Amino acid sequence: MELMTTAEVADYLRLKERTVYEMAAKRQIPCTRATGKLLFSRKLIERWVEGRTELPLGYDAAPPPIYAGSSDPLLEWALRESGSGLAVLTSGSGDGLERLAAGQATLAGLHIRDPDGETYNVDTIRREIPHPDIVAIRWAERAQGLLVAVDNPLGLASLDDLHGKRPRIALRPEGAGSRVLFDALIHEAGQDAAGLDILPHAAQTETDLAAMILEGEADCGLGIAAAAGRTGLGFAPLGIWESFDLVMRRRDYFEPPVQRLLRLARSEPFARRAAALGGYDIARLGEITLNG
Repeated sequence: MELMTTAEVADYLRLKERTVYEMAAKRQIPCTRATGKLLFSRKLIERWVEGRTELPLGYDAAPPPIYAGSSDPLLEWALRESGSGLAVLTSGSGDGLERLAAGQATLAGLHIRDPDGETYNVDTIRREIPHPDIVAIRWAERAQGLLVAVDNPLGLASLDDLHGKRPRIALRPEGAGSRVLFDALIHEAGQDAAGLDILPHAAQTETDLAAMILEGEADCGLGIAAAAGRTGLGFAPLGIWESFDLVMRRRDYFEPPVQRLLRLARSEPFARRAAALGGYDIARLGEITLNG
């Protein structure tokens, strides 16, 4: 058993040493005088601190069996095929994190680029989730580009074409990973979004975005290659591979819904499905990208 002195406990708790003596005298903190000297078990002190931690409302309640967050064709297929038992609620990365933080979902999916422009998701998770026991695992890297009409009649190939050729652009809602990425790319290119022909109605999912283009309501939109492949749309790659992560409380990682999903994700049928959809790199699937 590792023992701490009064000075060490005071430093650990960021208190004055005199305060620790007073708390010990009033039996307000676990301690021992077995050796004739005031000593403290580190393990008991840590438990004492945890027992007095004010937790967010609903922290200990079991969340409903819901996946919330960004839409992803491969993930949505796997949630069904694995028998995970999780209902699917896809309203964007930001909404998924909000629901996870509020205890309204077991699992959330997101692909939000961090401010450094190089990494994904970690900064957003740490900023938005109040729980200390959060785990994020890699689901896939996904190719992002412009979804365009069949045979790409406008010849769209780059972000510059959004100004030069004035296509009607469908976007995902504020807070969605694709919308965050679109806004960042336009800003980094030194372009003015006000000069683009952006439709007022946002596409709630990747499927909705593809449908708007298929039905002639929009000419293009920023989305993943898999959304184009499953609908027959054209796809203009922008050379961007984004990281899509699954986020959950640590306790839920070991529960049947997540374990069933991951078991399927390690199978040959899953690999074939990812290849058939196209635009996925699943080499890092299951890798822990954030732990607490």
